[in-house]
Amino acid sequence: MTEEGLQVGNQEKTEMDSDLINRYMDYITTVRRYSRRTAEIYMSSLEEFRAFSQVSGDGELLESLIPNIVRGYEVALLGKGLKSRTVNLHVSVLSGFCRFLVKEGILKSNPVRLVKRPRAEKRLPEFFREEDIAAYFMRTDAFASEMPDLTVGGYERRLRRAVVSTLYNTGIRRSELVRLRRGDVDFSRHVMRVTGKGDKMREIPLTSSFCQEISLYLHAVDTMAGGVSDTSSPLFVTAKGRPFYPELVDRIVKQELGEAGGFSGRKSPHVLRHTVATELLDDGADLNSIKEFLGHSSLAATQVYTHNSIEKLKHVYESAHPRAKNGGKNGD
Repeated sequence: MTEEGLQVGNQEKTEMDSDLINRYMDYITTVRRYSRRTAEIYMSSLEEFRAFSQVSGDGELLESLIPNIVRGYEVALLGKGLKSRTVNLHVSVLSGFCRFLVKEGILKSNPVRLVKRPRAEKRLPEFFREEDIAAYFMRTDAFASEMPDLTVGGYERRLRRAVVSTLYNTGIRRSELVRLRRGDVDFSRHVMRVTGKGDKMREIPLTSSFCQEISLYLHAVDTMAGGVSDTSSPLFVTAKGRPFYPELVDRIVKQELGEAGGFSGRKSPHVLRHTVATELLDDGADLNSIKEFLGHSSLAATQVYTHNSIEKLKHVYESAHPRAKNGGKNGD
Protein backbone atom coordinates (compact mmCIF):
# COMPACT_ATOMS: atom_id res chain seq x y z
CA MET A 1 0.00 0.00 0.00
CA THR A 2 1.52 3.32 -1.00
CA GLU A 3 1.03 6.42 1.10
CA GLU A 4 -0.17 8.31 -1.97
CA GLY A 5 -2.69 5.63 -3.01
CA LEU A 6 -5.61 5.92 -0.56
CA GLN A 7 -7.84 8.97 -0.57
CA VAL A 8 -10.43 8.85 2.21
CA GLY A 9 -13.71 10.70 1.71
CA ASN A 10 -15.59 12.82 4.24
CA GLN A 11 -17.12 10.74 6.99
CA GLU A 12 -18.69 10.87 10.43
CA LYS A 13 -16.41 9.10 12.88
CA THR A 14 -17.87 7.07 15.73
CA GLU A 15 -17.21 8.42 19.17
CA MET A 16 -16.55 5.13 20.94
CA ASP A 17 -13.02 3.82 20.87
CA SER A 18 -12.07 0.36 19.59
CA ASP A 19 -9.50 -1.68 21.43
CA LEU A 20 -9.18 -4.06 18.45
CA ILE A 21 -8.47 -1.25 16.01
CA ASN A 22 -6.00 0.32 18.44
CA ARG A 23 -4.23 -3.02 18.82
CA TYR A 24 -4.02 -3.33 15.05
CA MET A 25 -2.66 0.21 14.71
CA ASP A 26 -0.04 -0.57 17.33
CA TYR A 27 0.87 -3.71 15.38
CA ILE A 28 1.35 -1.98 12.02
CA THR A 29 3.37 0.87 13.53
CA THR A 30 5.62 -1.06 15.92
CA VAL A 31 5.91 -4.52 14.31
CA ARG A 32 5.32 -3.78 10.63
CA ARG A 33 6.87 -0.30 10.99
CA TYR A 34 4.45 1.48 8.68
CA SER A 35 4.96 5.23 8.43
CA ARG A 36 2.90 7.69 10.45
CA ARG A 37 1.10 8.87 7.33
CA THR A 38 0.20 5.31 6.28
CA ALA A 39 -1.07 4.58 9.81
CA GLU A 40 -3.27 7.66 9.67
CA ILE A 41 -4.73 6.49 6.37
CA TYR A 42 -5.41 3.00 7.77
CA MET A 43 -7.11 4.43 10.86
CA SER A 44 -9.27 6.74 8.72
CA SER A 45 -10.36 3.86 6.50
CA LEU A 46 -11.21 1.57 9.43
CA GLU A 47 -13.18 4.36 11.10
CA GLU A 48 -15.13 4.82 7.86
CA PHE A 49 -16.07 1.13 7.91
CA ARG A 50 -17.23 1.49 11.54
CA ALA A 51 -19.34 4.50 10.59
CA PHE A 52 -20.90 2.59 7.69
CA SER A 53 -21.60 -0.45 9.92
CA GLN A 54 -23.00 1.80 12.70
CA VAL A 55 -21.24 -0.18 15.39
CA SER A 56 -20.54 1.09 18.90
CA GLY A 57 -18.11 -1.46 20.32
CA ASP A 58 -15.75 -4.29 19.48
CA GLY A 59 -18.48 -6.92 19.83
CA GLU A 60 -20.63 -5.26 17.18
CA LEU A 61 -17.56 -4.58 15.07
CA LEU A 62 -16.74 -8.30 14.96
CA GLU A 63 -20.36 -9.11 14.07
CA SER A 64 -20.15 -6.69 11.14
CA LEU A 65 -17.15 -8.48 9.66
CA ILE A 66 -19.14 -10.77 7.40
CA PRO A 67 -19.11 -10.94 3.57
CA ASN A 68 -22.56 -9.34 3.09
CA ILE A 69 -21.70 -6.25 5.13
CA VAL A 70 -18.27 -5.93 3.57
CA ARG A 71 -19.87 -6.15 0.13
CA GLY A 72 -22.39 -3.48 1.14
CA TYR A 73 -19.52 -1.27 2.31
CA GLU A 74 -17.83 -1.74 -1.05
CA VAL A 75 -21.02 -0.76 -2.90
CA ALA A 76 -21.45 2.29 -0.66
CA LEU A 77 -17.93 3.49 -1.48
CA LEU A 78 -18.60 3.07 -5.19
CA GLY A 79 -21.86 4.97 -4.70
CA LYS A 80 -19.88 7.93 -3.38
CA GLY A 81 -18.20 8.17 -6.74
CA LEU A 82 -14.85 6.75 -5.61
CA LYS A 83 -12.84 5.05 -8.31
CA SER A 84 -12.46 1.28 -8.30
CA ARG A 85 -8.77 1.58 -7.48
CA THR A 86 -9.53 3.67 -4.38
CA VAL A 87 -12.30 1.31 -3.27
CA ASN A 88 -9.91 -1.62 -3.63
CA LEU A 89 -7.44 0.14 -1.36
CA HIS A 90 -10.14 0.72 1.28
CA VAL A 91 -11.10 -2.95 1.14
CA SER A 92 -7.41 -3.96 1.31
CA VAL A 93 -7.08 -2.05 4.59
CA LEU A 94 -10.10 -3.92 5.96
CA SER A 95 -8.65 -7.23 4.74
CA GLY A 96 -5.36 -6.51 6.51
CA PHE A 97 -7.27 -5.81 9.73
CA CYS A 98 -9.13 -9.11 9.39
CA ARG A 99 -5.90 -11.02 8.74
CA PHE A 100 -4.57 -9.58 11.98
CA LEU A 101 -7.69 -10.72 13.83
CA VAL A 102 -7.28 -14.23 12.38
CA LYS A 103 -3.63 -14.23 13.46
CA GLU A 104 -4.72 -13.24 16.98
CA GLY A 105 -7.30 -16.03 17.07
CA ILE A 106 -10.21 -13.55 17.24
CA LEU A 107 -11.66 -14.45 13.82
CA LYS A 108 -11.69 -17.94 12.31
CA SER A 109 -11.26 -16.69 8.75
CA ASN A 110 -10.95 -13.52 6.71
CA PRO A 111 -14.43 -12.57 5.38
CA VAL A 112 -12.98 -10.07 2.90
CA ARG A 113 -11.51 -12.95 0.89
CA LEU A 114 -15.06 -13.99 -0.08
CA VAL A 115 -15.93 -10.55 -1.47
CA LYS A 116 -15.30 -9.90 -5.15
CA ARG A 117 -13.33 -6.71 -5.71
CA PRO A 118 -14.37 -4.13 -8.34
CA ARG A 119 -12.29 -4.40 -11.48
CA ALA A 120 -9.91 -1.47 -11.77
CA GLU A 121 -8.38 -0.32 -15.01
CA LYS A 122 -4.67 -0.94 -15.17
CA ARG A 123 -2.83 2.35 -15.10
CA LEU A 124 0.61 2.65 -16.56
CA PRO A 125 2.99 4.67 -14.38
CA GLU A 126 3.19 8.27 -15.53
CA PHE A 127 6.61 9.58 -16.44
CA PHE A 128 8.16 12.69 -17.93
CA ARG A 129 9.86 12.83 -21.31
CA GLU A 130 13.63 12.58 -21.12
CA GLU A 131 14.09 15.73 -23.21
CA ASP A 132 11.88 17.77 -20.84
CA ILE A 133 13.89 16.62 -17.83
CA ALA A 134 17.16 17.47 -19.62
CA ALA A 135 15.82 20.92 -20.54
CA TYR A 136 14.79 21.60 -16.92
CA PHE A 137 18.23 20.80 -15.55
CA MET A 138 19.92 22.85 -18.26
CA ARG A 139 17.77 25.89 -17.45
CA THR A 140 18.39 25.60 -13.70
CA ASP A 141 22.10 24.75 -13.75
CA ALA A 142 22.94 28.19 -12.37
CA PHE A 143 21.22 27.25 -9.11
CA ALA A 144 23.34 24.12 -8.72
CA SER A 145 26.71 25.85 -9.05
CA GLU A 146 28.52 28.63 -7.21
CA MET A 147 26.17 31.54 -6.59
CA PRO A 148 27.53 34.67 -4.84
CA ASP A 149 24.10 36.14 -4.05
CA LEU A 150 22.85 34.09 -1.08
CA THR A 151 19.66 36.02 -0.45
CA VAL A 152 16.58 34.21 0.82
CA GLY A 153 15.23 34.11 -2.72
CA GLY A 154 18.51 32.77 -4.09
CA TYR A 155 18.65 30.10 -1.40
CA GLU A 156 15.10 28.98 -2.09
CA ARG A 157 15.81 28.61 -5.82
CA ARG A 158 18.88 26.51 -5.02
CA LEU A 159 16.87 24.46 -2.53
CA ARG A 160 14.02 23.73 -4.97
CA ARG A 161 16.48 22.67 -7.66
CA ALA A 162 18.29 20.40 -5.14
CA VAL A 163 15.01 18.73 -4.16
CA VAL A 164 14.04 17.95 -7.77
CA SER A 165 17.60 16.85 -8.52
CA THR A 166 17.64 14.47 -5.54
CA LEU A 167 14.30 12.91 -6.42
CA TYR A 168 15.35 12.40 -10.03
CA ASN A 169 18.94 11.23 -9.40
CA THR A 170 18.03 8.76 -6.67
CA GLY A 171 14.42 7.76 -7.42
CA ILE A 172 13.58 7.94 -3.71
CA ARG A 173 10.09 8.36 -2.32
CA ARG A 174 8.80 11.63 -0.89
CA SER A 175 8.78 10.17 2.64
CA GLU A 176 12.37 8.98 2.20
CA LEU A 177 13.53 12.44 1.15
CA VAL A 178 11.94 14.00 4.24
CA ARG A 179 13.82 11.52 6.46
CA LEU A 180 17.24 12.19 4.93
CA ARG A 181 19.96 13.45 7.26
CA ARG A 182 23.21 15.18 6.33
CA GLY A 183 25.19 12.13 7.39
CA ASP A 184 23.25 9.97 4.91
CA VAL A 185 25.28 11.41 2.03
CA ASP A 186 28.72 9.79 1.89
CA PHE A 187 30.71 12.12 -0.35
CA SER A 188 33.86 9.98 -0.19
CA ARG A 189 32.09 6.84 -1.46
CA HIS A 190 29.54 8.67 -3.64
CA VAL A 191 26.54 6.90 -2.07
CA MET A 192 23.39 7.92 -0.23
CA ARG A 193 21.96 5.85 2.60
CA VAL A 194 18.17 5.80 2.40
CA THR A 195 15.77 4.47 5.02
CA GLY A 196 12.72 3.10 3.24
CA LYS A 197 9.52 1.32 4.19
CA GLY A 198 9.80 -0.91 7.22
CA ASP A 199 12.99 0.96 8.19
CA LYS A 200 14.89 -0.99 5.53
CA MET A 201 18.13 0.73 4.62
CA ARG A 202 19.64 0.72 1.14
CA GLU A 203 22.55 2.53 -0.52
CA ILE A 204 22.09 4.42 -3.76
CA PRO A 205 25.07 5.34 -5.96
CA LEU A 206 25.55 9.04 -6.72
CA THR A 207 27.21 10.80 -9.63
CA SER A 208 30.08 13.22 -9.06
CA SER A 209 28.05 16.15 -10.41
CA PHE A 210 25.17 15.40 -8.04
CA CYS A 211 27.53 15.15 -5.05
CA GLN A 212 28.96 18.53 -6.03
CA GLU A 213 25.49 20.04 -6.19
CA ILE A 214 24.52 18.73 -2.73
CA SER A 215 27.85 19.90 -1.30
CA LEU A 216 27.23 23.43 -2.56
CA TYR A 217 23.65 23.31 -1.31
CA LEU A 218 24.88 22.37 2.19
CA HIS A 219 27.34 25.27 2.06
CA ALA A 220 24.37 27.54 1.34
CA VAL A 221 22.47 26.04 4.28
CA ASP A 222 25.33 26.78 6.68
CA THR A 223 25.67 30.31 5.32
CA MET A 224 21.96 31.03 5.72
CA ALA A 225 21.68 29.39 9.15
CA GLY A 226 24.85 31.01 10.44
CA GLY A 227 25.88 27.90 12.34
CA VAL A 228 27.32 24.44 11.89
CA SER A 229 24.97 21.46 11.63
CA ASP A 230 25.94 17.91 12.56
CA THR A 231 25.40 14.67 10.65
CA SER A 232 22.03 14.06 12.35
CA SER A 233 20.58 17.36 11.09
CA PRO A 234 17.95 17.18 8.32
CA LEU A 235 19.45 17.31 4.84
CA PHE A 236 16.76 19.62 3.50
CA VAL A 237 15.65 22.67 5.46
CA THR A 238 13.83 25.89 4.64
CA ALA A 239 15.52 29.30 4.56
CA LYS A 240 14.57 29.61 8.25
CA GLY A 241 16.25 26.30 9.06
CA ARG A 242 13.03 24.36 9.53
CA PRO A 243 12.89 20.67 8.48
CA PHE A 244 10.82 19.49 5.54
CA TYR A 245 7.41 17.82 5.60
CA PRO A 246 5.75 15.78 2.79
CA GLU A 247 3.34 18.47 1.56
CA LEU A 248 6.19 20.94 1.13
CA VAL A 249 7.99 18.49 -1.16
CA ASP A 250 4.82 18.21 -3.27
CA ARG A 251 4.55 22.00 -3.57
CA ILE A 252 8.20 22.39 -4.55
CA VAL A 253 8.00 19.80 -7.33
CA LYS A 254 4.75 21.25 -8.65
CA GLN A 255 6.16 24.79 -8.60
CA GLU A 256 9.51 23.90 -10.17
CA LEU A 257 8.16 21.79 -13.00
CA GLY A 258 5.17 24.08 -13.52
CA GLU A 259 7.41 27.11 -13.99
CA ALA A 260 9.77 25.18 -16.26
CA GLY A 261 7.10 24.49 -18.89
CA GLY A 262 6.96 21.47 -21.17
CA PHE A 263 5.79 19.11 -18.43
CA SER A 264 2.30 17.72 -18.94
CA GLY A 265 0.16 15.68 -16.59
CA ARG A 266 0.64 15.29 -12.87
CA LYS A 267 3.76 16.93 -11.42
CA SER A 268 4.71 15.01 -8.30
CA PRO A 269 7.68 13.33 -6.58
CA HIS A 270 6.27 9.92 -7.52
CA VAL A 271 6.21 10.76 -11.22
CA LEU A 272 9.91 11.66 -10.97
CA ARG A 273 10.47 8.26 -9.36
CA HIS A 274 8.61 6.58 -12.22
CA THR A 275 10.61 8.59 -14.72
CA VAL A 276 14.04 7.49 -13.51
CA ALA A 277 12.85 3.86 -13.24
CA THR A 278 11.57 3.93 -16.82
CA GLU A 279 14.78 5.52 -18.11
CA LEU A 280 16.93 2.94 -16.31
CA LEU A 281 14.92 0.13 -17.88
CA ASP A 282 15.06 1.71 -21.35
CA ASP A 283 18.83 2.09 -21.01
CA GLY A 284 19.31 -1.62 -20.33
CA ALA A 285 19.30 -1.93 -16.53
CA ASP A 286 17.96 -5.29 -15.35
CA LEU A 287 14.82 -5.50 -13.23
CA ASN A 288 16.58 -6.82 -10.12
CA SER A 289 18.97 -3.86 -10.11
CA ILE A 290 16.07 -1.42 -10.50
CA LYS A 291 14.23 -3.24 -7.71
CA GLU A 292 17.15 -2.69 -5.33
CA PHE A 293 17.58 0.90 -6.50
CA LEU A 294 13.92 1.75 -5.80
CA GLY A 295 13.71 -0.23 -2.58
CA HIS A 296 10.84 -2.44 -3.73
CA SER A 297 10.08 -5.44 -1.54
CA SER A 298 9.17 -7.64 -4.50
CA LEU A 299 9.99 -7.87 -8.18
CA ALA A 300 6.29 -7.64 -9.06
CA ALA A 301 6.24 -3.97 -8.03
CA THR A 302 9.13 -3.26 -10.39
CA GLN A 303 7.75 -5.18 -13.36
CA VAL A 304 5.07 -2.54 -13.93
CA TYR A 305 7.72 -0.38 -15.60
CA THR A 306 8.17 -2.95 -18.35
CA HIS A 307 4.73 -1.92 -19.64
CA ASN A 308 5.99 1.59 -20.33
CA SER A 309 8.89 0.21 -22.34
CA ILE A 310 6.58 -2.09 -24.30
CA GLU A 311 4.29 0.85 -25.13
CA LYS A 312 7.33 2.82 -26.26
CA LEU A 313 8.47 -0.12 -28.41
CA LYS A 314 5.00 -0.35 -29.97
CA HIS A 315 5.16 3.32 -30.91
CA VAL A 316 8.59 2.90 -32.50
CA TYR A 317 7.40 -0.22 -34.34
CA GLU A 318 4.28 1.44 -35.71
CA SER A 319 6.20 4.49 -36.93
CA ALA A 320 9.28 2.71 -38.31
CA HIS A 321 8.56 -0.89 -39.31
CA PRO A 322 7.70 -1.24 -43.04
CA ARG A 323 4.84 -3.70 -42.49
CA ALA A 324 3.35 -1.58 -39.69
CA LYS A 325 3.47 1.54 -41.90
CA ASN A 326 1.77 -0.35 -44.75
CA GLY A 327 -1.04 -1.58 -42.55
CA GLY A 328 0.48 -5.08 -42.29
CA LYS A 329 0.71 -5.57 -46.04
CA ASN A 330 3.91 -6.58 -47.80
CA GLY A 331 5.75 -3.60 -49.16
CA ASP A 332 6.74 -3.17 -52.86
